[in-house]
Amino acid sequence: MAHQQHMKSDISYREVNEDVVRTMTKSGTGYYIALFLSMAGVVFLWWLPWAYQIYTGQGVTGLQTPVFWGIYLTNFIFWIGISHSGTLLSAILFITQTPWRRSIYRSAEAMTFFSVLTAAVFVFVHMGRPWNFYWTMPYPNQRQIWLNFQSPLMFDVFAISTYMTASMIFLYFGSIPDLAAVRDRVTGWRKELYGALSLGWRGTDAEWHWLNKAYTFFAVLIIPLAVSVHSIVSWDFALSKVPGLNKTIFAPYFVVGAIYSGSAGIVTLMVILRKTLKIEKYITTNHFDKLGMLLLVMSLLWSYINILEVFTGWYADTSFENEALKYRMFTPPYSYMFWLMIFTNTLMPLLLIFRKIRVSIIISLIVSLGINVGMWIERYLIITTSLPRKFLPYMWHDYSPSLTEISMTIGSFSFFVMLFLLFIKLWPSVSIYEVKEDIGIPMKKEGH
Repeated sequence: MAHQQHMKSDISYREVNEDVVRTMTKSGTGYYIALFLSMAGVVFLWWLPWAYQIYTGQGVTGLQTPVFWGIYLTNFIFWIGISHSGTLLSAILFITQTPWRRSIYRSAEAMTFFSVLTAAVFVFVHMGRPWNFYWTMPYPNQRQIWLNFQSPLMFDVFAISTYMTASMIFLYFGSIPDLAAVRDRVTGWRKELYGALSLGWRGTDAEWHWLNKAYTFFAVLIIPLAVSVHSIVSWDFALSKVPGLNKTIFAPYFVVGAIYSGSAGIVTLMVILRKTLKIEKYITTNHFDKLGMLLLVMSLLWSYINILEVFTGWYADTSFENEALKYRMFTPPYSYMFWLMIFTNTLMPLLLIFRKIRVSIIISLIVSLGINVGMWIERYLIITTSLPRKFLPYMWHDYSPSLTEISMTIGSFSFFVMLFLLFIKLWPSVSIYEVKEDIGIPMKKEGH
């Protein structure tokens, strides 16, 4: 069983250095094709439609009375959710000294930062007039208008910007020794770049001591910060009086959903990185076993809270709660989406009870992709089945996203992929020094 807890100790320290540097310096044709396609997707599916929306106005979207929040806010919540498990899981596993985190946490933390960045851009997309963003900044002004700090929308601005900053610092601090290791093995512009980024790291006892202290500080800081961010996002909805949104369970519901979708995102990412970067000896089936157990637990938690939300609405037995439930669960096309969500998020993950399935790379990929499809649907249903059915029936109006909104949704995935493709060539995607800790002292090889 020892091979399940650690990577093979016959991997030498030199191999670790060479393998990680190889992922950064050697690129095949497939990489450039993927990068070109993702960049084209960003330009043609996101930036050009966004420019068209700014020029023409919000009328190009499907937003109208009473639905002024639609697919843009769905994407915002989805990407904030995806961001949660990267840094949060890394921080929790670091504090608990869990060894299997070491190979995967760097990419998971990068996923956090890029997801938050994507979500933040959707705030500007949703605003319609993004140049008015300065209104959310707390500064004295000649109009004598001060911000309403009791609004959860203002909480969002501060919480998300803080979370993004902390995640970036957490990622950077943990990478300094690896940046120094790469600095010593490359030439040209890369050597200068990593020389500057590694801050003159020499690996002295004092440097390791202060790095560990700083990293531990940010790990402890990020855990409550991550929980607060998605709680605040849930309050955007829960503090309203709209049927279907005014739920006290929303804060834990959103946090559990965020960790659930983020964990599924990590599984998807690890499958792709493992295959494309040829780092199977570092991302092993043991990692998928542990992540599969985590997905199973989060699935059960998510399902419990989902049942709780439905049954409290049913138990309240008011006309508006009943209408919200019927509209979401039994009215096409939302009913199809609702039951698909239940299938992908509650039933499919039950397969992960069996270890043979957890360590199957293909099934792990299918289940993780299914979970994130279901989690996107969950966020979409929360918004688009609540706002169209408020208290006055004469104001009811169904929402359907326009081609512009759909295009920008697809473009956001291209944006995330593009950022990650650039990341794996500019940053060590596997932690060199922590992988060395995991493999222990290498066995003698070739007489050395």
